Formats: sequence, structure tokens, C-alpha cells
Amino acid sequence: MMEKIKAIKNTVWSGVGIGAVVPLFPGALVWFLMQKVVVLKKADLLLIGCIALNAFLMNYFFKQNKDNVARGIISITFLWAFAFFFYKVL
Repeated sequence: MMEKIKAIKNTVWSGVGIGAVVPLFPGALVWFLMQKVVVLKKADLLLIGCIALNAFLMNYFFKQNKDNVARGIISITFLWAFAFFFYKVL
């Protein structure tokens, strides 16, 4: 696993790709649960938790001295946050 992480190129585009894909899988699961479980119907904070996964990844890549990957992750995290904001407003 560590070899795969070390093989990631230190580019912003790698970070954008990682930051875009990682919240999708838990986000889809949370969205499904919100639709099927009545108690979770208004639990929008679960979606914020999916976006917060990017913060942990960003911290990890900064510690691995892959600053450009972490910058890509944080930039796409802001886009995810704006998407959540528009979801809540509309």
C-alpha cells in the first residue's frame, strides 16, 4: 500500500483526482441511507463528514512532503463544500 502512495506523482492534478473520488463512495452510501432510513432523512451533517475525509488526506500528504497533491485535495474540497452549500440552499 505504501508503494502505491509513494508512486503518486506530486502534482496538483493528482490531488484533484484523489479529492474528487474519495468522498464519492461514502457520499453515495450516506445518500442511499438518507433516502431509505427515516431518522437520517435530515442528517445532512453526514455528507459533511464525507467531505471531511479530504482534510485527513490533505494532512497525510502534507506529512509525506507531497505538497502539490495536498493543494489539489484542498482545492477540490472547497468545490465539494460549495456544492453542499448549494444543496442546502436549494
